[in-house]
Amino acid sequence: MTDVRDPRTPPELDLRRTSTYILRALRLRCPHCGHGRMFRRWLIQLPHCSTCRLLYERGEHDYFIGAYLVNLIVAELAVVAGMAVGIFLTWPDVPWNTLKWVLLPFVVITPLVTYPFSKSLWLAIDLIYRPAEDTDFQR
Repeated sequence: MTDVRDPRTPPELDLRRTSTYILRALRLRCPHCGHGRMFRRWLIQLPHCSTCRLLYERGEHDYFIGAYLVNLIVAELAVVAGMAVGIFLTWPDVPWNTLKWVLLPFVVITPLVTYPFSKSLWLAIDLIYRPAEDTDFQR
Protein backbone atom coordinates (compact mmCIF):
# COMPACT_ATOMS: atom_id res chain seq x y z
CA MET A 1 0.00 0.00 0.00
CA THR A 2 1.40 3.39 -0.93
CA ASP A 3 1.42 6.51 1.18
CA VAL A 4 -1.37 8.76 -0.07
CA ARG A 5 -0.54 11.80 2.05
CA ASP A 6 -0.15 15.08 0.24
CA PRO A 7 3.56 16.04 0.34
CA ARG A 8 2.51 19.69 0.70
CA THR A 9 0.80 18.97 4.04
CA PRO A 10 2.80 20.55 6.86
CA PRO A 11 4.18 18.05 9.42
CA GLU A 12 2.16 19.58 12.28
CA LEU A 13 -1.05 18.47 10.53
CA ASP A 14 0.10 14.86 10.17
CA LEU A 15 -2.22 12.97 12.53
CA ARG A 16 -0.01 9.88 12.70
CA ARG A 17 3.05 11.92 13.72
CA THR A 18 1.03 13.93 16.23
CA SER A 19 -0.53 10.87 17.87
CA THR A 20 2.86 9.13 18.02
CA TYR A 21 4.44 12.09 19.84
CA ILE A 22 1.50 12.39 22.26
CA LEU A 23 1.47 8.65 23.05
CA ARG A 24 5.22 8.64 23.66
CA ALA A 25 4.84 11.62 26.00
CA LEU A 26 2.05 9.91 27.94
CA ARG A 27 4.42 6.98 28.50
CA LEU A 28 6.97 9.53 29.82
CA ARG A 29 9.38 8.65 27.03
CA CYS A 30 11.24 10.97 24.70
CA PRO A 31 8.60 12.24 22.26
CA HIS A 32 11.20 12.43 19.49
CA CYS A 33 12.47 8.81 19.48
CA GLY A 34 10.22 7.04 22.00
CA HIS A 35 13.07 5.18 23.68
CA GLY A 36 14.78 7.34 26.30
CA ARG A 37 13.12 8.10 29.64
CA MET A 38 12.31 11.71 30.46
CA PHE A 39 12.44 11.40 34.25
CA ARG A 40 14.97 9.92 36.66
CA ARG A 41 12.34 9.97 39.41
CA TRP A 42 8.76 11.21 39.44
CA LEU A 43 9.67 14.88 39.87
CA ILE A 44 13.28 14.86 38.62
CA GLN A 45 13.64 15.36 34.88
CA LEU A 46 16.68 14.17 32.97
CA PRO A 47 18.50 16.83 30.92
CA HIS A 48 18.37 14.90 27.62
CA CYS A 49 17.30 11.66 25.98
CA SER A 50 19.77 8.83 26.52
CA THR A 51 19.05 7.46 23.03
CA CYS A 52 18.66 10.34 20.56
CA ARG A 53 20.30 13.00 22.82
CA LEU A 54 17.40 15.47 22.44
CA LEU A 55 17.67 18.23 25.04
CA TYR A 56 14.42 18.31 26.99
CA GLU A 57 14.70 22.04 27.58
CA ARG A 58 14.84 23.58 24.14
CA GLY A 59 16.87 26.72 24.67
CA GLU A 60 14.59 29.25 26.34
CA HIS A 61 15.14 29.97 30.03
CA ASP A 62 11.39 29.80 30.71
CA TYR A 63 10.63 26.90 28.38
CA PHE A 64 8.33 24.91 30.66
CA ILE A 65 6.05 27.75 31.81
CA GLY A 66 3.43 26.38 29.41
CA ALA A 67 3.73 22.97 31.07
CA TYR A 68 3.15 24.55 34.47
CA LEU A 69 0.08 26.29 33.09
CA VAL A 70 -1.27 23.01 31.70
CA ASN A 71 -0.58 21.36 35.07
CA LEU A 72 -2.43 24.11 36.94
CA ILE A 73 -5.43 23.92 34.62
CA VAL A 74 -5.66 20.12 34.91
CA ALA A 75 -5.38 20.31 38.70
CA GLU A 76 -8.11 22.95 38.93
CA LEU A 77 -10.39 21.02 36.59
CA ALA A 78 -9.93 17.88 38.70
CA VAL A 79 -10.99 19.76 41.83
CA VAL A 80 -13.95 21.34 40.04
CA ALA A 81 -14.98 17.91 38.70
CA GLY A 82 -14.76 16.50 42.23
CA MET A 83 -16.89 19.36 43.51
CA ALA A 84 -19.48 18.82 40.77
CA VAL A 85 -19.67 15.09 41.57
CA GLY A 86 -19.98 15.86 45.28
CA ILE A 87 -22.76 18.36 44.69
CA PHE A 88 -24.57 15.99 42.33
CA LEU A 89 -24.41 13.06 44.76
CA THR A 90 -25.56 15.03 47.82
CA TRP A 91 -28.08 17.46 46.30
CA PRO A 92 -30.13 19.19 47.79
CA ASP A 93 -28.39 18.96 51.18
CA VAL A 94 -24.80 19.59 50.11
CA PRO A 95 -22.34 19.35 53.03
CA TRP A 96 -20.21 22.32 51.94
CA ASN A 97 -17.63 22.11 54.74
CA THR A 98 -17.15 18.37 54.29
CA LEU A 99 -16.85 18.82 50.54
CA LYS A 100 -14.24 21.54 51.07
CA TRP A 101 -12.11 19.38 53.39
CA VAL A 102 -12.40 16.28 51.20
CA LEU A 103 -11.27 18.17 48.10
CA LEU A 104 -8.45 20.11 49.80
CA PRO A 105 -5.88 17.28 49.49
CA PHE A 106 -6.60 17.08 45.76
CA VAL A 107 -5.46 20.68 45.39
CA VAL A 108 -1.98 19.57 46.49
CA ILE A 109 -1.86 15.97 45.21
CA THR A 110 -3.18 16.48 41.67
CA PRO A 111 -0.38 18.84 40.50
CA LEU A 112 2.23 16.41 41.86
CA VAL A 113 0.62 13.47 40.07
CA THR A 114 0.24 15.28 36.74
CA TYR A 115 3.60 17.13 36.82
CA PRO A 116 5.68 14.75 34.67
CA PHE A 117 2.84 14.27 32.20
CA SER A 118 2.37 18.01 31.73
CA LYS A 119 6.10 18.47 31.03
CA SER A 120 6.31 15.56 28.60
CA LEU A 121 3.12 16.62 26.80
CA TRP A 122 4.39 20.19 26.55
CA LEU A 123 7.60 18.95 24.93
CA ALA A 124 5.63 16.71 22.54
CA ILE A 125 3.36 19.58 21.51
CA ASP A 126 6.38 21.82 21.00
CA LEU A 127 8.06 19.17 18.83
CA ILE A 128 4.88 18.81 16.78
CA TYR A 129 4.77 22.51 15.93
CA ARG A 130 8.49 23.23 16.04
CA PRO A 131 10.37 20.10 14.86
CA ALA A 132 13.77 19.35 16.37
CA GLU A 133 16.80 21.00 14.80
CA ASP A 134 20.51 20.22 15.16
CA THR A 135 20.81 22.70 18.05
CA ASP A 136 18.20 20.75 20.05
CA PHE A 137 20.52 17.76 20.50
CA GLN A 138 23.37 17.36 22.98
CA ARG A 139 26.70 16.96 21.29
